[in-house]
Amino acid sequence: MLKKPAVKAAVKELDRTEFAILDEILAARKAAGLTQAQVAKKMGTQTPAIARLESSLATGKHSPSLTTLRKYAAALGKKVELHLV
Repeated sequence: MLKKPAVKAAVKELDRTEFAILDEILAARKAAGLTQAQVAKKMGTQTPAIARLESSLATGKHSPSLTTLRKYAAALGKKVELHLV
């Protein structure tokens, strides 16, 4: 995906905070040993929805809702914490 010039350019423009969220999400899914399909099943959705969620964080084209992030986290046995600093 990052081989596409448009995607690569979008990633470079990302705010580091959004990229950090993507890093955490992907690391948590890997640590849980789950595929996108398994996360989708636990969330009651389809695999392409999880792919779009992860992709949206990588491209910055769409910000998932807090509710969606909570469902994703719950599927991994995690929770979302929001802090203002």
